Amino acid sequence: MRLALFDLDNTLLAGDSDFEWAQFLIDQGVLDREVYEARNKDFYEQYKAGTLDIHEFLDFQLKPLARHERAQLDEWHREFMRSRIMPLITRKARDLVHSHAHDARVVVTATNSFVTAPIAREFGIEYLIATEPEAVNGEFTGRVSGVPSFRDGKVTRVEAWLAEHGLTWSSFSTSFFYSDSLNDLPLLHKVSDPVAVDPDETLKECALEKGWMIISLR
Repeated sequence: MRLALFDLDNTLLAGDSDFEWAQFLIDQGVLDREVYEARNKDFYEQYKAGTLDIHEFLDFQLKPLARHERAQLDEWHREFMRSRIMPLITRKARDLVHSHAHDARVVVTATNSFVTAPIAREFGIEYLIATEPEAVNGEFTGRVSGVPSFRDGKVTRVEAWLAEHGLTWSSFSTSFFYSDSLNDLPLLHKVSDPVAVDPDETLKECALEKGWMIISLR
């Protein structure tokens, strides 16, 4: 049995769903452009630099979910998938996911599950480990639930998922993790076969030093 873990943003997607969701809401007039656009771009740059405060970002990212009813959010998300996400899915990304059709496949992403669950389904990936927005009676509160799936938190969440299924790392003959980001180095070091996908400079240097595979999905 083999395990295939996939980062989502800038890995399976040729872009960042978190960033695009905020920009989509700005373009729809749901969020004030003057207030939100600069902060959204600042957070994205912090993420790429490896300096992001995940709790500060989640406060920014999840609060808009609490201001609108779930039915309205779902309607917006359907348009978001059509206009913003589908153009970011490449044939190479779909082929990579298909190459692991007989393995246990999991998307492991820092982006919240409201944004990412439909994207994982679009790829046909069975499991999703994402940052969980808190919900009460089906409506979002604007707070995070549990450990964010970010940096070391990805390791924590994957190992909790394995335990829930009665598994450990040693249950698998091979474990893959595909990622583009220096933020994913903790989880990349846990698997038997780390793969750098269109990596940032820090991850590329690490991959070259350690002899990890480097691929492009663009």
